[in-house]
Amino acid sequence: GCGVIHHEVLRNAGLDPERVHGWAFGLGLERLAMKLFGIPDIRLFWSEDRRFTDQFDADAFKDRVTFKPFSKFPPVFKDVSMWLPEGFSDNDFCEIIRDEGGDQVEKVELRDAFTHPRTGRSSKMFRVTWRDMYQNLTHEEVNPKHELVLRRVVAELGVELR
Repeated sequence: GCGVIHHEVLRNAGLDPERVHGWAFGLGLERLAMKLFGIPDIRLFWSEDRRFTDQFDADAFKDRVTFKPFSKFPPVFKDVSMWLPEGFSDNDFCEIIRDEGGDQVEKVELRDAFTHPRTGRSSKMFRVTWRDMYQNLTHEEVNPKHELVLRRVVAELGVELR
């Protein structure tokens, strides 16, 4: 912050506030970080929102991290559980989801992996977080896109939904 130095501060420094005036000014580390990382709102620095804090770590400066905006609107979660064929790739699965969901897909995370002890078949369960930056999403809005994802995953990757 910046402003006129209080008279009490001048007196404590042994100066006469009637004869000496002072100004304090500074840019502040938060403002520098906002510029460096492209952060639009200084209030985010005092937020405990993990979507903000998890973007920055000890290597953020070295890696030239740029702030990725996130929505204030609530998420819609959809789980996908499936038996996997040989050669299944998590990246191919995520690519289909991103193709269909675009910017409304905030995150895809593996929540469970299982191999059946008798059959040896492998299964995975992913949680897809859908969230819009500008409006609330409802399950009714997400369901058609998610159904399309499921159809494509079965057809293109050969999984068996559970």
